[in-house]
Amino acid sequence: MKALVYHGPGTKAWEDVPDPVIRADTDAIVKVDAVTICGTDLHILKGDVPAVTDGRILGHEAVGTVQEVGSAVKNVKPGDRVLVSCITSCGACRFCREGRYGQCLGGGGWILGHTTDGTQAEKVLVPFADTSTFLVPEGVSDEEVLMLADIGPTGYEVGVLNGRVSPGDTVAVVGSGPIGLSVIMGAKLFSPAQVVAIDIADSRLEAAKRFGADVTVNPTREDALAVVKELTDGLGADVAVEAVGVPAAFEQCTALVRPGGTVANVGVHGESAVLHLEDLWIKDVTITTGLVDTYSTPTLLRLVASGQLDVARFVTHRFTMDAFTEAYDAFTDAAETQALKVVLTP
Repeated sequence: MKALVYHGPGTKAWEDVPDPVIRADTDAIVKVDAVTICGTDLHILKGDVPAVTDGRILGHEAVGTVQEVGSAVKNVKPGDRVLVSCITSCGACRFCREGRYGQCLGGGGWILGHTTDGTQAEKVLVPFADTSTFLVPEGVSDEEVLMLADIGPTGYEVGVLNGRVSPGDTVAVVGSGPIGLSVIMGAKLFSPAQVVAIDIADSRLEAAKRFGADVTVNPTREDALAVVKELTDGLGADVAVEAVGVPAAFEQCTALVRPGGTVANVGVHGESAVLHLEDLWIKDVTITTGLVDTYSTPTLLRLVASGQLDVARFVTHRFTMDAFTEAYDAFTDAAETQALKVVLTP
């Protein structure tokens, strides 16, 4: 089969690789019908994730058709249409029993495209298939459900729920890429007073408006802190969400948050950020971090199936799988191409 293979920082190729085979009785092999590229894949290609080694098939998001299952798999069968979650769960370890599937001790967690071969391929081997795939509801398109493999639950869990967004809050979201937009969409479910989107790209701020931001700020032209202070009688944001993964964005969030507020870090960081405890120690600020656990995926699937959540609008560019290089180029140069999410199909 063909797959997108990582060969060290800055190097990848769409090339021939062996077909996956069932290795454990809890495995499934899924034919990939739709796949996308994540910002985390770009961090991998920058060299930010050293656990990803030469020869690894990238990708951790897919929708596909089950082709084969191990003898112990009960919830899915050949022919089923499934969402392949970005998080794999053994379902039995201490953390899985707590719903912290991202921290799975039994061989799961974020493994696809990380420590085992991923989804940017014609087929993918999915370990623990019963607890790591979700049946696709009738009437939901591949593109819609694909947006719930990672960015939907990541923005909702690590940004909105960890940030404890509540009715009447002022929510500042630093970064209006796909994850930031997911945070904005999820925050609107909790009736905040206002959502402030902050980004240096005007095209992404326009997208933030479409996804529900009430105020947009380009910090190359405006002082984001001054804008948020003015909106909140000088207090600052109730919740500040970091959705970029660079030190300056995290440090800006800690400046934007009010006393007693929450900073929710969602971005993947490849270098150190300064924690200004000399300013924060007295402010009763809560800082949360996290890898998505995907415990919210069933809820989000119901919201999409009932038409209450429109995630299809994330998709801006479409390619066939043999154009993976072009798809990566478009996604990487999003400021120029205005790409939010790309979808690749066979």
